[in-house]
Amino acid sequence: MREVLYLQVKMPEIQLGCHTVRSHGMKVAMTHKHDWLILLLLVIIEVVLNVIEPFHRFVGEEMMEDLKYPLQDNTVPVWAVPIIAMLIPFTVFIIYYFIRKDVYDLHHAILGLLFAVLITGVITDAIKDAVGRPRPDFFWRCFPDGKGVYQNVTRDVICTGDKGVIKEGYKSFPSGHTSWSFAGLVFLAWYLSGKIRAFDRRGHIAKLCIVFLPLLVAALVGISRVDDYWHHWQDVFAGALLGSTVASFCYLQFFPPPYDVDGWGPHAYFQMLAESRNEMQSSSSNANNHHLTVRQHELETVYIDPQRGVEESQFNIRDTSPILEGREGNGRH
Repeated sequence: MREVLYLQVKMPEIQLGCHTVRSHGMKVAMTHKHDWLILLLLVIIEVVLNVIEPFHRFVGEEMMEDLKYPLQDNTVPVWAVPIIAMLIPFTVFIIYYFIRKDVYDLHHAILGLLFAVLITGVITDAIKDAVGRPRPDFFWRCFPDGKGVYQNVTRDVICTGDKGVIKEGYKSFPSGHTSWSFAGLVFLAWYLSGKIRAFDRRGHIAKLCIVFLPLLVAALVGISRVDDYWHHWQDVFAGALLGSTVASFCYLQFFPPPYDVDGWGPHAYFQMLAESRNEMQSSSSNANNHHLTVRQHELETVYIDPQRGVEESQFNIRDTSPILEGREGNGRH
């Protein structure tokens, strides 16, 4: 009975989700060790894709008329993209962890976000290298002095600029800034919508404003790429679509849809709860069976005197039988 009562007391604690990094962090991480290895592989692929030379698409003299936009600095620097796409969502995940103390949520949010960003990055850079579309400012990358040089027959460009700048000039489609930003911030929008129960059918528009805020930031990053003449609008549109799609798949891989009843927590958390309940029910059943066995054994040792109508144990009957025999003997004498 003590075991049964102990299990009943512990059950609410498990449902509240007291699973910290210290108590369950290593267990959760080891369960997904292969996923972390795949992330490492994606990082290596991403580095290789940035090192190799992209396809140099034919750019004729007449095509250059549409590629003479000024070459200028980025409004959103390259180093700021990981901050927008990863550091901001990480901050939200950590804040929520300190509120709920659920390592399952923290681990799967971080893992899902990293998958969303890295898969998006690999796909984006692979397409960039394969397509080789010139940027809107390609003329000034190719001819910094403003003097065009072309082949005599094909009239293809013969670039005279810096090789690194020219290499980047062939990576217009799709927009990496945009795809990375949408991958990280769309994932964050999914995450927030689940945590604040945005789709609970109560009609709180303020919740949707919170969900749309990351999307607005991602959209502004994409618009800046067109304003800076680093991308055509088609590049930005494709990057946004790519990042949003990958982020959605990665989120739903680890979390239920936000409109689901359990949309506030990861799949692994509810799976852990189900396994814990099954273990508790099994332990409770075993304890009850043991208790019933003991009671049945006690009942089997009970002796009822049909003449007196008194219930006595066999142990007591054996102990008192010599005394009864002595009394019977004295009565006969």
